[in-house]
Amino acid sequence: MIRLESLTKTYGKFVAVDNIDLHVPRGTMFGFVGPNGAGKTTTLRIIAGIMRPTAGRIWLGGDDVVADPMAAKARLGFIPDRPFLYEKLTGAEFLQFVAGLYGQDGEVVEKRIDELLEVFELSRWKHELIESYSHGMRQKLIISSALIHRPECIVVDEPMVGLDPKAARLLKDILRQFVDRGGTVLMSTHTLDIAETMCDKIAIIQAGKIVAQGTMAELREQTAAGNASLEELFLKLTGGIAIRELAAVLED
Repeated sequence: MIRLESLTKTYGKFVAVDNIDLHVPRGTMFGFVGPNGAGKTTTLRIIAGIMRPTAGRIWLGGDDVVADPMAAKARLGFIPDRPFLYEKLTGAEFLQFVAGLYGQDGEVVEKRIDELLEVFELSRWKHELIESYSHGMRQKLIISSALIHRPECIVVDEPMVGLDPKAARLLKDILRQFVDRGGTVLMSTHTLDIAETMCDKIAIIQAGKIVAQGTMAELREQTAAGNASLEELFLKLTGGIAIRELAAVLED
């Protein structure tokens, strides 16, 4: 469903994403983890068509994101880490606006808006300006906007930021059901236990390169890590072990 081939993004001499290959099959919850500055958000923004790659190709389904961006983006729901909302619109107006970007309107969209607002407990604020929404409410609205056109795949950057425990559990359930019904999710998160428990496969990126990817069993085999947790694998692959050992020395 999502395929990256030799994807590269440079800024002058700095290489943010370094020749990565990645395949996220249809019906898969795929985790994408790495330290700050590793290239996660840049990769997701390229997949979403917000940024252009320096080299390489990206497909969503059979559509090339660069060569045929409209067809590719029609398949995608994108939930960014720092969403932008038009604060002078109401929640309903914002969802109508997003639906319109995908060429959708009318009664079907209005019904979909009511369904999403009900699911995320935003119905009471349907006609209130977004400027009056709390951070968590805004996050739930942007998630709703990613689902409004019934996408085939969802790319999400730090999905649980700003959500209370109830809303976070709801989002987990929604993403799992989406995948179980044949959808595809690529999720970047710093919360490693979420990635470990939710994701069918995981890729670890470090300094713009994917250093390991696969199921938890495959990651353990690749790193000869026995029954290690994702956190232990992550630290081993990204140099965090040295930091942990330094902290232990400082405690002596």
